[in-house]
Amino acid sequence: MNRRAAVLLAVAGLVFAPLPAAAHRGHGALSVVEIDGKTGAVTVSHRIPAHDAEPALAVIAPDAQASLDDPDAIEALKGYMATRFTVAAAGAPIALTLKDMTLGADEVRFEYVGKIPPTAVSEEITVRAAMFADVYGDQVNQVNIRRLGVTRTLIFNGSEAGAPQTLDAVAP
Repeated sequence: MNRRAAVLLAVAGLVFAPLPAAAHRGHGALSVVEIDGKTGAVTVSHRIPAHDAEPALAVIAPDAQASLDDPDAIEALKGYMATRFTVAAAGAPIALTLKDMTLGADEVRFEYVGKIPPTAVSEEITVRAAMFADVYGDQVNQVNIRRLGVTRTLIFNGSEAGAPQTLDAVAP
């Protein structure tokens, strides 16, 4: 019986061995834009898998080590994110300030804050989410926009990720 169990275990190992490699076939990031309807406060968070961010540093920061441990690479990554993700309300760009950055084993998180006039909350929102699209051809960036109790999702794919997308104005 022990021999049979060993054979079954070996076969199962061979069958399931490719699963970890197949589990990550694409590249993607999740961003959330929250707009406070009363104050106009804007928060933006980005979640990027560390196993996508770190190899991308070779392109983003070619003179630094491609490592999340290298301060020069991190500074380049901060600048890269600031230029690749933009959001505007009523046609006016929203100035975003980096509030926090977390370098975890599994993901890198960025937290930004900004502000718009409360009168602009219900106006059209334009987003550009081109992060890592210049590094990975299959990059997909999902942006969830929460305002006035409604969440809408925009998807930015591959080479078209640099094109801005707009959500229409809503009734307050």
